[in-house]
Amino acid sequence: MKISSQQLYSFLFFVTAIKIFFSFFLELGNDESYYFTYALKPQLNYFDHPLLVGILIRLSTLNLYFVNDVLLRLGPTICCFIASIFVFKTAKLLFDKSVGWFSVLLYNFSFYTSIIAGWFIMPDSTQLLFWCAALFIMCKLVFEKKPHVENREFVENNKNLWLWVLLGSLIGLATLSKVHALYLWGGFGLFIIFYKTKWLLNWRLYVSVFTTLIFLLPLLIWNIQNKFITYTFHSARIIKTQINFESLLREIVGEALYQNPIIFILILISLIFVIRKIKENEVEKMKFHFLLLMSLPMIIMFWGVSLFNEIFPHWNGPAYIPLLILAGYYLSKKSKKIFPNWVKLSGALVLFAFISITILANFAPFNFGSQHKKNYGEYCPTLDISGWKDFSNDFKKIVTQDFSSGKMKPNSCIIINKWFPACQLELYTSRKTKLPIYAIGDLENVHHFAWLNQQRKKPQLSDDAYCIVPSNLPFDVKNEYSKYFTTIENRDTINQIRGHKIVRYFYVWRLKNCKLLSPDILQKITLTK
Repeated sequence: MKISSQQLYSFLFFVTAIKIFFSFFLELGNDESYYFTYALKPQLNYFDHPLLVGILIRLSTLNLYFVNDVLLRLGPTICCFIASIFVFKTAKLLFDKSVGWFSVLLYNFSFYTSIIAGWFIMPDSTQLLFWCAALFIMCKLVFEKKPHVENREFVENNKNLWLWVLLGSLIGLATLSKVHALYLWGGFGLFIIFYKTKWLLNWRLYVSVFTTLIFLLPLLIWNIQNKFITYTFHSARIIKTQINFESLLREIVGEALYQNPIIFILILISLIFVIRKIKENEVEKMKFHFLLLMSLPMIIMFWGVSLFNEIFPHWNGPAYIPLLILAGYYLSKKSKKIFPNWVKLSGALVLFAFISITILANFAPFNFGSQHKKNYGEYCPTLDISGWKDFSNDFKKIVTQDFSSGKMKPNSCIIINKWFPACQLELYTSRKTKLPIYAIGDLENVHHFAWLNQQRKKPQLSDDAYCIVPSNLPFDVKNEYSKYFTTIENRDTINQIRGHKIVRYFYVWRLKNCKLLSPDILQKITLTK
């Protein structure tokens, strides 16, 4: 089967166009909106993750000059496009163009690589770009041989210093997206120990590792300044010691759903096929082992963690990239069609998900969550990606009336006590009304908003403020803020209408006459001003 560059790029541009089209109809979810706040206050590191996702947002929005849903998601979409090219090049270098083609198809029909990391604005967006690039450079170092200039012999790339420096830089950049990208060195280190032991005496390897460490300096400096708050927070999430098989089962099922159930089954079949193939084909044995070592140990490690703690399926997502290449290899041996049935089914499932979620989020006359008024809509996923623009328009009308009538003071802000829904209020409501967001609460709840507070005016004595509570994220405003404000007026209600039915309530509270200044959330952390 012959695959041309025109076919490859036509497919990738088609997928890119589909993503851009749907970006017009789905608002940003909680996590996406939260990472938008990274771009508001550039730092060396953030409470939850390193800095690259904030930089990506700055680039895709032209330094926040144009901020909208389409441009915010354009950065991840471009990253997925480029990462796909590296997947193709890696599979082609290891095997041939047909394996590269099928690997790219699977990469773009996996929910994790193409949607979660390849369309949503997430730290994974930049991480996968540099992860795929690093895998390609590893393959060039190990499997590509260049003809010697002076004779007909072929020489390996392991003496090419610049390739080693590039590898260290790519892993460093992946780590500046999410720290667990350091596994790239773990998996490659295992391969070197098993297959390239002499490389342990190659000084260029250590230059490469040192290059990665240089990229970690922003993380180190920021965490020293902030008493390593990132790691004390995240380590507290994974310190349980009681075995929980249900947690492990949920993790495996979650990974299957994130990868695309059809592709997950294909990967399992491919693994069986490859294990048998290893015994028959010594030439490709090292290539198979390379891909397995760059994936399975990381997957097993996180499965072990999930046996004791609840974790997220996308943590293991990058480890599946080499397995997608193995699945591409399997398809190249079993099918002569450009789009085999496995690919058609997985692609159809992705397109069905896009269409159905778009329709439900914009037109469904019901929510999938609680039907009780006190927490109406709680646990409904479609409410995370809809309703915020309409609410912001309606809320702006209330604010305008309040200011013109003197009901609220014009220097009012919006008070929040948790990073969500604060993130969507920041992206959609604050930008629409020009009312700043200010966090009053615990660091564990407000996350990066504690640092955003540092560049915003704290509510002063006698100031007023708004507090907005969506019905799907209820909390007791009077209990939370009565010690800070003299009066908390009865709420106004803004309805989210979908399909001519109410699917959520937004409660607008007016907090009048600040009587007590809120404490600095970061007062327990030594900050370098």
